Amino acid sequence: MRYFSKVFSVQTTGLRARVIDVEVDVTKKTLYAFAVVGLPDKAVEESRDRISAAIKNSGFTSPKNQNQKVVISLAPADLKKEGPSFDLPMAIAYLLAVNDISFDPTGKLFLGELSLDGAVRPIKGVLVLTQEAKKQGFKEIYLPKENAAEGALIEGISVFGIKTLKELVEHLHEKHEKGAPQESPKLQPEQRAIAPSRVAPISSVDFSDVRGQESAKRGLLLAAGGGHNVAMYGPPGTGKTMLARAFAEILPELSFNEALEVTGIHSVAGTLEGHLMTDSPFRSPHHTASYTSIVGGGSIPKPGEITLAHRGVLFLDEFPEFEKRVLESLRQPLEDKIVNISRVKGSAQFPANFILVAAMNPCPCGNYGTEKTCTCTPSHLLKYQRKLSGPIMDRIDIWLSVGSVDHRKLSEKSEGAESSAHIRERVSRARAIQRKRFQRTARNITTNSEMGAREITEFIFLGEDVKQMLNQSSDQMGLSARAYHKVIKVARTIADLAGAEEITEGHLMEALQYRPRMHS
Repeated sequence: MRYFSKVFSVQTTGLRARVIDVEVDVTKKTLYAFAVVGLPDKAVEESRDRISAAIKNSGFTSPKNQNQKVVISLAPADLKKEGPSFDLPMAIAYLLAVNDISFDPTGKLFLGELSLDGAVRPIKGVLVLTQEAKKQGFKEIYLPKENAAEGALIEGISVFGIKTLKELVEHLHEKHEKGAPQESPKLQPEQRAIAPSRVAPISSVDFSDVRGQESAKRGLLLAAGGGHNVAMYGPPGTGKTMLARAFAEILPELSFNEALEVTGIHSVAGTLEGHLMTDSPFRSPHHTASYTSIVGGGSIPKPGEITLAHRGVLFLDEFPEFEKRVLESLRQPLEDKIVNISRVKGSAQFPANFILVAAMNPCPCGNYGTEKTCTCTPSHLLKYQRKLSGPIMDRIDIWLSVGSVDHRKLSEKSEGAESSAHIRERVSRARAIQRKRFQRTARNITTNSEMGAREITEFIFLGEDVKQMLNQSSDQMGLSARAYHKVIKVARTIADLAGAEEITEGHLMEALQYRPRMHS
């Protein structure tokens, strides 16, 4: 009798997925041996004991209680296999190989970690894994019950939630048992249910709660309207952090495809709470966070905070206090909306299309340029200013001065102040104008901030008076070519929010005001 079987599983590699063949060969009447081959990591190697215990506690004979040699191969053999999600397919493949169960594995794919008692534990990255399963033509996918709702977001594939190994065996075996009447399967595919959720609770700060700071609010409106990067500078306690958290509430909801993309990223990273993220993510790492945690990396490249902020906000408080190489590493994602990570064991490209919101003090003590006395020495002040390089400052579209607020305004009621919900509607209208403008572009851009030189030439018309003002101002301010284009992009967003067809001198003058003047 031939003791061999083959079933299918899938694993994530970066943010992508690869189908894995799980092959089991059993040689009877020999010394006991149990080997897992195919570049398994420690978690996969340890699965031998989990599988043996789970099989025994599910009512079958444990592989360890027989004189046999078991070889499990995970192919392709040159791809590193990580994590415990192969437990379930390896257990099913073993039971199929020794003829304890009988079913046709064609078109079926299995995922899940096993407990010693045979229960199936949840895993990470299910959305991405299910997408790949559908892409490769699989009709059914069996995964942990806790992950079933997430997997069911993908149409065109039947998703079955499994609680225990025994439950899965009964479902498969009864469905295909020869010589017995066919019964309806005990398991039913998970129904697709779109339940919005957030990766983390976003502060309930409303724009109407922020007293004063009208110019900063205006700048943040523009940043949200066109997807522009923004930096706020001013003394401590003036509301920069509060404004940043309120900013997250005025971004429009993600489209369904964007929500799937963002949800998939957070699912792989293990930060997903709920099933579908319909709101833009808001990430706020501390300034002591490591380079790898923010940019991504590791011996096998993993996404960092800038990828977790994809389609949302990356808020960096105390901006100059971040490690120098962290700040410099933002150059590529701020410009190209992606981050490339290369390591000895592999390389990966992760999406990083986020809005950077930075906040900083004007100097280490925070009092430079205010009525209070600055206690910083000239050398300390110079060192602080040099923490932000010219290329990084050049990549930020909007610079906002957030000064001290009149104390009398703090006790005033917020009646008449524009709410976040109302501002969000204005932002959504401006974004709709931009989507319509760029709907036929080859690069599939959706906001003004994503325009390159070619799109600016194609979609932005500047009258002679406006062009002359821009050129004169650029000469006087010493703008780089990048800053020159950023002024045009911001001016276009100002016009979109105003519902104007063309950029006027007033729009351009306002856009020029947002270039950096931190220490002037």
